[in-house]
Amino acid sequence: MMTNYGMGAGGLLWFAIFAALLVVPFWRILPRSGIPSWVALLAIIPLGAIILLWVVAFKDQLGGRSGQD
Repeated sequence: MMTNYGMGAGGLLWFAIFAALLVVPFWRILPRSGIPSWVALLAIIPLGAIILLWVVAFKDQLGGRSGQD
């Protein structure tokens, strides 16, 4: 008996939902830290999301304000 381990239509739907749940918050947060919003597409890749979180966490400026206020 053969089983199908492919993603199929249901798997692609779940992937699209998962990707949207990752990309949309990054799309809104990244421009505030001076990074173009298209970079949020890297959040689809798991390592890309971790790197983006790292970059945003250690940015010196957020929202155009200096950290020495």
